[in-house]
Amino acid sequence: MFFAIRGKVFAIEPTRLLLDNSGVIYEIAISLTTYSALSNKDEVFVFLSEVIREDAYLLFGFSEELEKSLFDRLIKINGVGPKVALAILSTYQTKDFLDIIYNKDVASLQKVSGIGAKSAGKIMVDLSGFYVQSQEVKIEQKSHIEARMALESLGFKVSAIDKVLKDISSINTQEVIKEALRLLK
Repeated sequence: MFFAIRGKVFAIEPTRLLLDNSGVIYEIAISLTTYSALSNKDEVFVFLSEVIREDAYLLFGFSEELEKSLFDRLIKINGVGPKVALAILSTYQTKDFLDIIYNKDVASLQKVSGIGAKSAGKIMVDLSGFYVQSQEVKIEQKSHIEARMALESLGFKVSAIDKVLKDISSINTQEVIKEALRLLK
């Protein structure tokens, strides 16, 4: 699994980045927010999210880790695919979208192409705790963030992970994960 990539910009468009990394050119779908952040640069660093399907292997790139985390949470919601998640992140800056979630502004969310009343309500419910978590990211250690993502990918519930991570004081990501696994079992 990829986490991030650094390389030279081969070509960039509002929804697509072609990135040259050691002679291999990667096609990476991006949001308009990321496009704005990267458009005038020759060499860039992007956080990656990959979606593997039966018929395709897709890469999605983000200039900020919070935007990547939000994308990853959005595509886990039933009925929200990568295209809709990118549409959300292209319509709203990350902070603005988090404010929409916090304020439960369903009408603003429905302005995004492909999102109706039912989808907007579902997104609001599923992301209700994400705003609080995103505010804690500023304070949390990087090792705890990485450990949370690893434990989530193993199938543990976010509430259980957060409860356990509060009691762990290690600063090494591997140690945090080991200690959390002991406490979660």
